[in-house]
Amino acid sequence: MKAAPRVAMVSGGNRGIGLAIVRELLAHGWRVSVGTRAATDAFDGHDPAQVRAYRFDAEDAQSETDWVAATVRDFGGIDALVHNAGILSTRSVVEADDAEVDRLLEVNVKSPLRLTRKAWTHLLAADEGKVLVMASLAAKRVRTADASLYALSKAAVLSLAHGIRHCGAESRVRCTALCPGFVATDMAAALPPEQQRQATRPEDVARIARTVLELPASASVAEIPISWTVEPQY
Repeated sequence: MKAAPRVAMVSGGNRGIGLAIVRELLAHGWRVSVGTRAATDAFDGHDPAQVRAYRFDAEDAQSETDWVAATVRDFGGIDALVHNAGILSTRSVVEADDAEVDRLLEVNVKSPLRLTRKAWTHLLAADEGKVLVMASLAAKRVRTADASLYALSKAAVLSLAHGIRHCGAESRVRCTALCPGFVATDMAAALPPEQQRQATRPEDVARIARTVLELPASASVAEIPISWTVEPQY
């Protein structure tokens, strides 16, 4: 008997990298539950049995619970969880006040942690559950002061991914962190035009994301740095 299409939850899946991941998965037979903070028409005309959008706000823990429950109700289970939603900060660790630090950690770190906990039993029930965490090259190096607070949050995200990976070791739930540099989305709008033209495309990241999600549990990949240029890693 043919296996049922796999189901992925993708946060922030209505724009940028998240939307590219959703489209890539749909094009390759996945069913997708999309978490969005605002209403979206990005999936109008699509079969609701293949893709549906649900309210998800990383600052509202109840919306996480409701999204997981609705996904299981409507799709029958969860095979993969893609943590893509996140926010940017351009303040340094010295300049930022506690409110900004708290919000950045709430959205970028604590929400994916909570979502993983809430979806964990369903990932364990899947044939080979997968978690994909969108970290950043900023998680691996701090290049400027005004990127330092964001880097702090993404370093925590990267550690979260490694923690999830260890938690799933015996159950064959696999977790991978993608660490892209600048990607041609609205978050890179401040880049010089030439760099914007050369920047990694959201579709590039989406192809890598799908490849990781479709790998067997015997090929566990911890993290993948992605950049539009060759740069030293340290």
